[in-house]
Amino acid sequence: MDVVKEIIQNSAIGPFSNGFKGIVLSLFASIVGALLTMLVLLLCYGPQMNIQFGY
Repeated sequence: MDVVKEIIQNSAIGPFSNGFKGIVLSLFASIVGALLTMLVLLLCYGPQMNIQFGY
């Protein structure tokens, strides 16, 4: 946990308030969670999907 605190203090959001840091970190965590969910769904259901590329 000390490493995470040090990384946050030395990052661009370091001087901001704790509330703003929490909002930024929760937004980042939700984006990462959505990406991981999409990856799992693609790995599970990928062979059955009909993906077409075009205009």
